[in-house]
Amino acid sequence: MRRPGQADGESRIRAVLFDFDGVLTTDPSGSFTTVRHVALATGLPERHVWEALAPYNEDLLLGRTTHAAVWPAVCARLGRELPLDLLTQAFDATPMNRAMLDLAASLRPKFSLGIVTDNKRDRIERLAALHALDALFSPIVVSADCGSGKSDRAIFDVALRGLGLPPTAVMFIDNTRRNLVAAEAIGMHTLHFDDARNDVPALAATLRMRFGITP
Repeated sequence: MRRPGQADGESRIRAVLFDFDGVLTTDPSGSFTTVRHVALATGLPERHVWEALAPYNEDLLLGRTTHAAVWPAVCARLGRELPLDLLTQAFDATPMNRAMLDLAASLRPKFSLGIVTDNKRDRIERLAALHALDALFSPIVVSADCGSGKSDRAIFDVALRGLGLPPTAVMFIDNTRRNLVAAEAIGMHTLHFDDARNDVPALAATLRMRFGITP
């Protein structure tokens, strides 16, 4: 949103930051993707898989631990010895939002692009390599690397330093409204994306008509 009294020069958008899950992917969250894959691969109920992973989720998101460190405890909670590679397979099964990636690629010649995501370090490293995300997005800012989620401004400050831009020159797109609050508070433009509808052409139209963001 443009702040009242903001001059046109201050509000010219020069970069677009994308959330990852629910924006650049078609699943609403990384946990949703991982739990679904592990459940399908093992025959375990999704609820049981989530209950085994949930106690460690926040620490994984904030980089306080790793999947390798907690996996034995997760297996113990499931009552099954499962290979750690099952998680890699779950990461690889993440459904990318090709329409959104195409939109981002179309903007790349005129705008800097980045990712800001509450996510696990090993998951994003794997997916960045698998889908060559570094070729399109820089910076890629992950909560597990900076110890801050999107409910706090710190993760956005890291992204802004990476871009070398003031907040008023940056747009942030997320599929969860509460994740826009901290970004808005520091002066960034924000836009909510409805991942259930996944209407990328409508998003592109809004970027064009309301914010002047065009390929």
